[in-house]
Amino acid sequence: MTDTVLNHRAEGPSSAPPLLLGPSLGTSYALWDKVAPELSITHRVVRWDLPGHGGSAAGLIGPGATVGELADLVIGLADTLGIERFAYAGVSLGGAVGLELAVRHPERVTSLAVICSSAHFNGAKAWEKRAALVRSEGLSGLAESADARWFTPGFTVPGLVRDHRDADPGAYAACCDALAAFDLREHLAQIRVPTLLVAGREDPATPPAHLREIADAVPGAGLVEIPGASHLAPAERPEAVLTALRAHFGGDAASGMRVRREVLGDAHVDRAQARQTAFTAQFQDFISRYAWGEIWTDPTLTRRERSMITLTALVAHGHYDELAMHVRAALRNGLTAEEIGAVLMQTAVYCGVPAANSAFATAQRVLAEETDGTS
Repeated sequence: MTDTVLNHRAEGPSSAPPLLLGPSLGTSYALWDKVAPELSITHRVVRWDLPGHGGSAAGLIGPGATVGELADLVIGLADTLGIERFAYAGVSLGGAVGLELAVRHPERVTSLAVICSSAHFNGAKAWEKRAALVRSEGLSGLAESADARWFTPGFTVPGLVRDHRDADPGAYAACCDALAAFDLREHLAQIRVPTLLVAGREDPATPPAHLREIADAVPGAGLVEIPGASHLAPAERPEAVLTALRAHFGGDAASGMRVRREVLGDAHVDRAQARQTAFTAQFQDFISRYAWGEIWTDPTLTRRERSMITLTALVAHGHYDELAMHVRAALRNGLTAEEIGAVLMQTAVYCGVPAANSAFATAQRVLAEETDGTS
């Protein structure tokens, strides 16, 4: 802890692109425990604590604080670490800090993700009342209701609830002051950095309509709604949040999804996306980033050549459902029926006649469907 710089934790290669992660009111940087280690594979991740929360000194802000002052503290942290420009993601109050950064310091922010947050927080009255309560009675009583405000019924993260209870009451109240005064709606159109909004579909504090309002006002912004997530989505649905952030900050996933659609077709990819769950989200992200974002985008081989290699590998391992999908992809990549047949003849020599026999049956069915227009 220092009296001048926000407490923080840095992870990932020092040479990687910087990504700063902001917390929600009442939590610490532990809010990102299930997300930050994965993001640190490709980024220099720096997650920070609000004043009076976690390891940050309470005296960094005082009564009447503003979100702008918190944004200045983040800039100070970046300066201390030698970070000139950075991507940023934040939850709730941390998301408001991100919006403030994008408006007031656009030259410092490369891209932005705002999670379970708002451009305003339903007016000043409730926050003024909460600040007064905390200043007079402390945080123990308020911490008792944290689960109901933060998570869907039956879910909890005891460490985060403990962070809430242990926060400094004066600094917490000053953060409430900042939320009471915050309203950035008239300035959202000024934001020009690539922006993603992530909403928890079950969030009572900042429901999806709040994120949709920002998405509609920020030019080119995208919106993702996460089913089964309440206010602290990175803790409750980390896989889904990770998938969204990787696609937004990573580049490989975004370009990979484009190539995946070009090769496999929109209908197939849309079906795969519709079937995605929290359990399969990380695998779907892996496919988009690695298979399609790195391998299929490598210009060393043409897509025709990659299709021929893929057909052979699928026959060799007997993956005939995947083979059917990639016969369609091969046609889309420019192979003729005759060339596909020639590839399967090659597999008869090197993978075995029974495997090639099954492959020809699969390919013949697909080619007939494509000819009839029934696929």
